[in-house]
Amino acid sequence: MKKKLTLFFLFIIALTNAQVRGKVTDEKGNPLPFVNIFEENTYNGTTTNEQGRFEINIKTPGNHTLLFQYLGYKTAKQVVTLDKTPVEIEVVLVEENIILNEVVINPKDNPANEIIRNAIKNKKDNSAKTARYTADFYSRGIFRVKNLPKTILGQKLDFFDEIIDSTRSGILYLSETVSRITFQKPDKMKEEIIASKVSGRDNGFSFNNASSANFDFYDNYLEFDANVVSPIADNAFNYYRYQFEGSFFTENRQQINKIKIIPRRETEPVMSGYIYIVDDTYAIYAVDVNFTGTQIQNPALNTLALKQNFSYNSATKVWAKNTQTLDFDAGMFGINMSGRFTYVFTNFTFPEKFEKKTFTAEVIKFEENANKKEDSFWNTIRPVPLTGEETTDYIKKDALQEKKKSKTYLDSIDAKRNKFGFTDILNGYSYSNSFKKWSINYNGPLLNTSFNTVQGWNTNIGLSYFKRNEDKNTYYGFGSSLAYGFSDERFRPTAFFSSKLSNKSKTYLSVFGGNSVNQFNREEPISKLINSVSSLFFKNNFMKLYEKNFIASNFSREILNGLDMSLGLEYAERKPLFNTTDYAVIKSEDQYSSNHPLLPLDETAAIIDRHNLVKMNIGARIKFGQQYITRPDGKYNLGNDKYPSISINYEKGMAGNEDNYNYDKISARLQYSLTLKNKGEIDINTKAGKFFNADGMSFVDFQHFNGNQTHVVFGSSYTNQFNLLPYYAASTNDSYWETHMEYNDKGFIMNKIPLLNKLQSKLVLGFKNLSIPNRNPYQEFSAGLSNLGFGKYRILRIDYVRSYQNGYQGDGIMFGLNF
Repeated sequence: MKKKLTLFFLFIIALTNAQVRGKVTDEKGNPLPFVNIFEENTYNGTTTNEQGRFEINIKTPGNHTLLFQYLGYKTAKQVVTLDKTPVEIEVVLVEENIILNEVVINPKDNPANEIIRNAIKNKKDNSAKTARYTADFYSRGIFRVKNLPKTILGQKLDFFDEIIDSTRSGILYLSETVSRITFQKPDKMKEEIIASKVSGRDNGFSFNNASSANFDFYDNYLEFDANVVSPIADNAFNYYRYQFEGSFFTENRQQINKIKIIPRRETEPVMSGYIYIVDDTYAIYAVDVNFTGTQIQNPALNTLALKQNFSYNSATKVWAKNTQTLDFDAGMFGINMSGRFTYVFTNFTFPEKFEKKTFTAEVIKFEENANKKEDSFWNTIRPVPLTGEETTDYIKKDALQEKKKSKTYLDSIDAKRNKFGFTDILNGYSYSNSFKKWSINYNGPLLNTSFNTVQGWNTNIGLSYFKRNEDKNTYYGFGSSLAYGFSDERFRPTAFFSSKLSNKSKTYLSVFGGNSVNQFNREEPISKLINSVSSLFFKNNFMKLYEKNFIASNFSREILNGLDMSLGLEYAERKPLFNTTDYAVIKSEDQYSSNHPLLPLDETAAIIDRHNLVKMNIGARIKFGQQYITRPDGKYNLGNDKYPSISINYEKGMAGNEDNYNYDKISARLQYSLTLKNKGEIDINTKAGKFFNADGMSFVDFQHFNGNQTHVVFGSSYTNQFNLLPYYAASTNDSYWETHMEYNDKGFIMNKIPLLNKLQSKLVLGFKNLSIPNRNPYQEFSAGLSNLGFGKYRILRIDYVRSYQNGYQGDGIMFGLNF
């Protein structure tokens, strides 16, 4: 009965919305893609697809005038008479005659400059006309792959074998959304997604949304990986030259000036192409621009092209963005991809103001059954017809999905993947039941083997079970592992249980325990790999370890939007450890330092005595301005770089076998990433804390700082560690304050320096400070270059660092990898 009612409802929609279909070609019969089509004096519009086909729904019968607007061609006007049946038309567009002598402003000046100056002068007024609006929004995204390699770095790429053709080319991803948006400049948006469709997934949620399509050329910058300067930004003449290409007239006799955009420096985040400006009002008529991945510091991207078309309503006298396309091609590691996003905005309204509670932290909300709309629904609401390729992809992947959901198919896939080989004993092995959504995983010793001077060569094997609930996006798992040190000849078992209880409230629970070897600094500033290399080849055993027998649990939950709370409880018996080996690959007369962090030459002294302690942690993290997406399967939080995040923690040591081990500690942390328009960004990470009743506490519970003595840095740890500070030189059980600041110019400075701009690198400046009682502040200053490498492979970073503590302390070169 429910399906019958749905079909009846769609039938009523079809009767009340007459449909005009057709094809748009040039004079030679070639189809014209992405022609801007709209009903005269309305904001009801659409665009043609790649084959020149279009559909537009009109709510009332009778005579209607459609306008067909395409850059480089004369705007065509066609009157259609509608009743309750679809109307099929064909439209031929004629090339526009650009008139070069139509605009004469000042023969001594470049006429394009005067037009751009007026566009900049009037952009505030033109932008204000669309400062608040509601609109219907449609988007389509498609990713294609060409000549996909069969392997990358020795790993098989067989995930897409069933959806690509014999040349290993085809559509990897195709999706659509239909939504209603409410927007207020500069950045307040609410989007209600009515329908979401992903090819090959009957429960898929498309990631297309209106906020990702919000590229406003009236703003000074367009947000990409680097902020791209608009051709009518306040400071646009510092970045562009302009050339007047001529003008033409619209059907309303409005003169349109075509201006060529020419970058002054190709290495900067700027664009090339054309902007079309309406004479007199100096509003934007259309935009056709492109830029490269190099210009926005994205080595994987080759080129990106952005086109926008605006339609005019004589009643409101507002030019509003009607259609937009975003085309890209990218490639890396032999994978070549291209894609297109198509966006259509219709049915604009421009209210004077919105109610106070219109905009909330919920920026996107999916209707309950948004991802379960039937094809009949999409056929009545889709403003841009599918191409033959897209239709085939939906049919092919829908049929493949039905097969993939069957137990027979999933069992056959599992039978292939679950085959056990001899090398799996070392590498690891996974046995899956895809139909029931569970897996058993064995972690082999090969990738879990390392070296330290306490255990010598040591390895770890593990066995775990995981069960997933894809509809609710939750899971649970449990398992155990067994570690063995070949030098100290000790087995150390551990076990765990972990669960994600809710994806809406972000509720997690974990319980774990056993016997383990741990770094004194719980943040583990030196990795097992780096320590192994440093020890075996340079005889620098920076990793300092202790042993504990323990049982612990953690519980965390989002209490309110932007407020996360956590509770941790641990009982542990801690024991000192000593070096048991002096083995090294490269022989040297140098001796390993002891396992005592503060007495490196004393092999017999222990930094701690054997003791017991219960430790409790209560934490809160506040993410100011946090926004989120609501979907039927949960809540998805979004970052907001306008505001910092603050963490507050209370830690208590109690029930120690001696009272001196008990203590209290409060701490806080602030993290902030500040974007400086197109001039780069500043990252700030500052921490502070204070211990109470801590005079006799264990060194395990001291505040340890993330030092570095290896001259190697990985990933995002630049603003969470010091470059030259010894690992435990400043550990404290008193108050402390540390600050890490880093400025990344994102190419703003480097792109302007001759010769150096050829490196396509980023200048990075850093400052670090550590203050603790009874010790002079420790400071570091650094300057470096990131995004170094060759071609698309730019993951290297080099920094020069100088440290100070009561005067100059030392300097060094840091080598890093940024992914």
